[in-house]
Amino acid sequence: MSRRSLADAVFDRLEVAIKSGAYQDDDRLPSEHEMAAEFDVSRPVVREALRRLREKGLIYSRQGAGSFVRTRGVRSPLGFAPLENVADLMDFYEFRLTIEPAAAALAAERHDLALLDGIASAMGIMRYAASRQAHREDADFQFHMAVAAASGNGYFSTAVAALREHIAAGVRFHNSSPRREVEDTGRDMEEHEQIFQAIRDREPERAREAMQAHLLSLRDRMFERRRSDLHTV
Repeated sequence: MSRRSLADAVFDRLEVAIKSGAYQDDDRLPSEHEMAAEFDVSRPVVREALRRLREKGLIYSRQGAGSFVRTRGVRSPLGFAPLENVADLMDFYEFRLTIEPAAAALAAERHDLALLDGIASAMGIMRYAASRQAHREDADFQFHMAVAAASGNGYFSTAVAALREHIAAGVRFHNSSPRREVEDTGRDMEEHEQIFQAIRDREPERAREAMQAHLLSLRDRMFERRRSDLHTV
């Protein structure tokens, strides 16, 4: 991979992280040395990515102190209303089922090693949590955000980034059920593994179907469990 394409990949990863809310305004980015190690690239590649971020107004530099995030005015222009009831949640999943399978298919076609590593990183956190029968909503969002970024289409990234709080609310809604079984964590993990493997293997239709199956499974389990809880009250 050329130095230019490596810088593009680092730039894309950092841009997604900033726009998705991974950093707060004025947060300091890791040093060039730390980012070079994290992304497995040279420091000149990191400098090129940082230069582009500065030109785009996403970061600023302080002499001798490093690079800092500027989030004011650069967050997503989308303003989805918060989830307030079950009907909103159904609309939310309908929307996700429209955009995320398409993003997964494009990710399978277009990803490079750096973008695939972003998905793999989220998978690693999720595997660690699943081994302790837990669910990490931050890792879940990171996974879906990384898939959108790997699509190579900024509209997908912007839409998923704007849904961050909605995705977290959906996870909380699911986990709030008193009858939620431990096996659901394993099922969630298996579904994410299938999406990751299809993207990694560059099989767009399998990736599309795996993402769609995951979202349908999550939606259906959520509402089936909630109906079951109501019947036992």
